[in-house]
Amino acid sequence: MSLSRRKFFRRSAVQAAGIASIPMILSATVPEKKKKKKDQFAILPQDGTVLFQGDSITDAGRNRERQLPNDASSFGNGYALMAGASLLTKQAEKNLTIYNRGISGNKVYQLHDRWYEDCLDLKPDVLSILIGVNDYWHKRNGNYEGTVQVYENDFRALLKRTKEALPEVTLVICEPFSVPGGSAIGEGWMEEFTPYQQVAKKLADEYKTLFVPYQKIFEKAMNYAPATYWSGDGVHPSMAGAQLMASAWLKVVK
Repeated sequence: MSLSRRKFFRRSAVQAAGIASIPMILSATVPEKKKKKKDQFAILPQDGTVLFQGDSITDAGRNRERQLPNDASSFGNGYALMAGASLLTKQAEKNLTIYNRGISGNKVYQLHDRWYEDCLDLKPDVLSILIGVNDYWHKRNGNYEGTVQVYENDFRALLKRTKEALPEVTLVICEPFSVPGGSAIGEGWMEEFTPYQQVAKKLADEYKTLFVPYQKIFEKAMNYAPATYWSGDGVHPSMAGAQLMASAWLKVVK
């Protein structure tokens, strides 16, 4: 057998093992909710609105000129598209309106600057926020002067503002994550980034939100396939990584 064919079969085996392992990864990292089938996705009301917010991981190359709900090109090619498509399929009778308003490069203060147009005016019933990696990464590379305390203060102010304007909204805080072994994850990254993750969990507890523990999920995933399978640079998920994220998000919201 040629070297290229051996590589192809080896890669195919890793891909198959990685995708097949997603249920096992989630069963080990996301607690199972004891709900009857009819109660699944009970937080989604009839004719409800779901909004995904965040940075490039949520943006995922979406067409920002369209900004349309339930529209594939307005969602990019990441976890928000996969999770949104699954909701529209599984909950078709609820007539959901789903938006993706993530913007690449954003930090918390930039969400705050566009929050009226890109959140409050949309009046979401379920609001999912994944933010934090740029608050650390841009400081690390010298392009931002914020600290973990700034991140906490800004994030808390954003959540407070949101709950005051939308007191009935269901919040989903997604843990910012890094995949050890990715090309962007240099020395000291994981240790320095951990306090940002702790802030996200702290605020989720404080505001009694749903919480998606992405760091633990990706670390468990590396038992089934190498880091680069889930994320090349350790920040932006691969196709498999995006599917893992979507599956985890759906299990938490379910």
